[in-house]
Amino acid sequence: MSDAPLTTSDGRPLKAALAQAQARARRRAFLLVAPLLLFVVITFILPIGQMLQRSIYHDGFSSAAPALQAWFEANPPGTAPDEAAYAALAADLQLMKANRTAGEAGTRVNYTLPGTRSLFTSSARGADKLEPPFREALLAENAKWGDPLVWEAMRSAASPWTSDFYLVATDMQRTADGGVERVPEKERIYLKLFGTTFMLSAVITGVCLLLAFPIAHLLATLPASRANLLMILVLLPFWTSLLVRTSSWIVLLQGQGVVNNVLVSARLVDDGARWQMIYNMTGTIIVMTHILLPFMVLPLYSVMRTIKPAYARAARSLGATSWTTFRRIYLPQTLPGIAAGALLVFILAVGYYITPALVGGADGQLFSNLIQFHMSKSNWSVAAALAGMLLAGVLVLYWLYDRLVGIDKLKLG
Repeated sequence: MSDAPLTTSDGRPLKAALAQAQARARRRAFLLVAPLLLFVVITFILPIGQMLQRSIYHDGFSSAAPALQAWFEANPPGTAPDEAAYAALAADLQLMKANRTAGEAGTRVNYTLPGTRSLFTSSARGADKLEPPFREALLAENAKWGDPLVWEAMRSAASPWTSDFYLVATDMQRTADGGVERVPEKERIYLKLFGTTFMLSAVITGVCLLLAFPIAHLLATLPASRANLLMILVLLPFWTSLLVRTSSWIVLLQGQGVVNNVLVSARLVDDGARWQMIYNMTGTIIVMTHILLPFMVLPLYSVMRTIKPAYARAARSLGATSWTTFRRIYLPQTLPGIAAGALLVFILAVGYYITPALVGGADGQLFSNLIQFHMSKSNWSVAAALAGMLLAGVLVLYWLYDRLVGIDKLKLG
């Protein structure tokens, strides 16, 4: 028996030829997906990376105050500002006036300690008149320069890399000695709204599941011709503008709207006590449930149509009741669709912006509306920190889903 290695028809070793063919196939596959990969990197990964960087990086103060930055680096946290510190502050205020950067530097410090932007802009205007001793001169200009909180805020802003925006996003603030504490109770808005957003999203997901389950079951059990007709009705909202659907709900649910008029006409509601179903949390739940319902129906339907009716008939023939058959035979087989639909609806609800903005009023706003508010106010770093928190919450949700159900069991249709 010969021990000579196997070769191809052209005399090359078979192992080397197979490796070359596999490498060629991998290169071909990579070239085919390269445009999509590039598109994902440019439109998804890079923006998210830039957002995350913006949430921890801001050089508005550090680039405008090099002297103060050097003093903070040379003196540990908790060091009381001496004459050298005030001299560095005076030099930087003069530099800010020359470069017209006092507003930007003050804005950065204002993110950490609200109410300090005007301190920088007003002091920078008269910076050329400051003379030694600078401590007395600056305190005479504005007594706030002696506040330890101002100096701690400037120390925090002296480094372009900072966690200040995440402190703001979690209702925390820095103390005069460099520590961290919670803001007063009346100023705690971010974490409360964060929890409210997840609570509302869970309620909307639950309502969508209760409404979608019988619809999907009906679609899966009807003959194909009738099921296709009903599926068109399920998909019909996708063919209508989101703005139009939301505006229609405003017409239906407002105080003088169709629903209230019908209830008053039926004498179910007194004309002077019409239900307030819009511009509040109730309106947000109703409208978002309607908009997100198809995203629950489709995953459920895709799973239910694969369940064989013979399973239920076998259970009934063995003496199981209808409830037992549903609970122990049918429902467990629909769990992948339930989990996929719940995950999809929940994530969409968490990040929704347009609908809560139009129908939520003051009580029905979600976390995404707060992000938009900070973006419109040019506080992009706080908006990026809030978006980072929302992204972290969604990733934790994905992780929990993978641990409890498994991503490989995700069925979206």
